[in-house]
Amino acid sequence: MQKLQDYWNERSSQQRMILGAAFLGTFLVIAGFGWLASRPSMALIYGGLDSAQAGEVIGGIERAGVPYEVRGDSIWVAADQRDRLRMELAAQGLPAASSTGYELLDGMSGFGTTSQMFDAAYWRAKEGELARTILALPNVQTARVHLAIETGRGYRRDQNGSASVTLTTNGQAINRDQAAALKYLVSSGVPGMHPDRVTVIDSQRGIIAASEDQTGADRAAEMKRNVERILEPHVGIGNAIVELNLDLMTETELLTEQRFDPDQRALISTVVEETTDQSNTTGSGAVTAASNLPDAQQQPGDSSQSNRAENRSQSNFEVSRVTREVQRQPGSTRRMTVAVLVNGTVQADAQGQTSLVPRPEAELQTLRELVASAVGYDEARGDQITVKSLPFATLGESGTLAAPGFLDRLALNDLARIALIGAFALAIALMVLRPVLRNRAAAQQPPQLDNSLPPMPPMMGGLNGSIQDDFEPSPDNPRVVPIEFPGVETLSLPPADPVARLKALMKERHDESVKILSGWIDNKEKVN
Repeated sequence: MQKLQDYWNERSSQQRMILGAAFLGTFLVIAGFGWLASRPSMALIYGGLDSAQAGEVIGGIERAGVPYEVRGDSIWVAADQRDRLRMELAAQGLPAASSTGYELLDGMSGFGTTSQMFDAAYWRAKEGELARTILALPNVQTARVHLAIETGRGYRRDQNGSASVTLTTNGQAINRDQAAALKYLVSSGVPGMHPDRVTVIDSQRGIIAASEDQTGADRAAEMKRNVERILEPHVGIGNAIVELNLDLMTETELLTEQRFDPDQRALISTVVEETTDQSNTTGSGAVTAASNLPDAQQQPGDSSQSNRAENRSQSNFEVSRVTREVQRQPGSTRRMTVAVLVNGTVQADAQGQTSLVPRPEAELQTLRELVASAVGYDEARGDQITVKSLPFATLGESGTLAAPGFLDRLALNDLARIALIGAFALAIALMVLRPVLRNRAAAQQPPQLDNSLPPMPPMMGGLNGSIQDDFEPSPDNPRVVPIEFPGVETLSLPPADPVARLKALMKERHDESVKILSGWIDNKEKVN
């Protein structure tokens, strides 16, 4: 402490301020590193919980006495306590499911419960059980089921109940097969419900169509995947960009077409008529006086006879007529356009430099035929397919890598621990290695005699005769000269310049040197 006080008194005011600021900064840095290093490493235990579930989980963590942090909708706890705490919370039924099932019926008693109350509780329990089953899907985060069941009693032939399922996913979309399975799941759990009466809704993507009633966007996406699956084995993954547009009909259309062909005739009927006519005519005689007498005989006159026969045939023909009736329902394809952009190929020039060049036209024509077959190309419908090859742009030098580095994967506490351990290791290395290196350098330095120094004081030779003026080596150690002083332990000096050796001895052993000088002064006073 005396040395520190002497050192402090020898400093100026400005130097004292600098030393104080350096000491304070060093203390704060060490304290900060210690605080960061003492903090426990945090690990995610639950994420994406709603407010009610998160509150229950935090209450269970506080009862367990484990430190935790809330970061958004995620809960982080100490890494060494995470697994044990998760099992303890699971034993307590946490995080609890957002829906309740048939346990709703456990608290209902037969007294004071009407039939309407029991029906309402039963359908609530049914909705909860269905929601629990739907949560078993790996990509479903939350699920709600709503049943619309007619509560009227009596005998009915048909029940027109319906249901809706609202889902929230963890990022992976619900496909059409899963939507169809959910429809059959809900309809099978409710008596008399048809799968068509169930609607599956994604909270981010809207209504999910089943496989039998897929929308235009789903059809376009499926056709796009088919084209990419055909092109990627040849051009490589990521070297083909496909865009497909479907123009679908949204209204019902009925087309009636009637055609007449005058060159073709159809015999409808034939009419044949035959007519025969026969007549005989006899005339009277001349009128005379005798013909007017009674009982007079009539004189025969002239007679004539005629016969007539007629045949008539009539054939009825009709011109050929063709009638066609076409009815188009909403969802049919009216027109389709496909655009395919293919990356170029690598080609080396005469200097050995590589560059991307467009693909040949023959190859593009082959790819176009493959695309036409994959999408069902119909030229009469007005479909259009465009296949082009252009070099893709590459990432510039200013681009960054998406993969995180080593420092990004380390936690803040780990970095603090590493820095603190490194600082202490460096300090220990300096404290240990610095004296060793200094002593090694002093041992390797050749002795140099300085003749200009004053001679040794004569009083040193009179101290018990142990110090010689020439500092000759002792018999025990030829390189060390023993020096004995009254009341002081035996000291050893290396065989070098006497004054330099004395200075080094005084620096290394300050207390002993003070005692030696005090003894010299006392001896000098006694001699005088």
